[in-house]
Amino acid sequence: MNDTLTEPKIRKQRYDLNFKRSAVELWLSGGKSAQSVAAELGISGQTLKTWKQQLSVPPPLSGAQTMEQLQEENRRLRRELTGALRRCDILKKTLGILSEPNGNALNG
Repeated sequence: MNDTLTEPKIRKQRYDLNFKRSAVELWLSGGKSAQSVAAELGISGQTLKTWKQQLSVPPPLSGAQTMEQLQEENRRLRRELTGALRRCDILKKTLGILSEPNGNALNG
């Protein structure tokens, strides 16, 4: 009989993953505070911060490279770049020789 005097149960609102992602992206890209964005969306600032933590994906451990691997890759890429620059210089010089009006190489 006292059921009418009891407070109604507050049902916890559930949001789908897309809404959570959009809310976090809006917060991070918008330049507004978490409280401001949360108020616009009708949620609490703490909820928005929790979603950010839940949605942040830790880097995969299997794909992580050691410092030595990164340094070796850096050396390899530098060697490749040096070779490419040399080939580019050779092509520029060749083009310059071939395009000279008094070049005896082509006109005999």
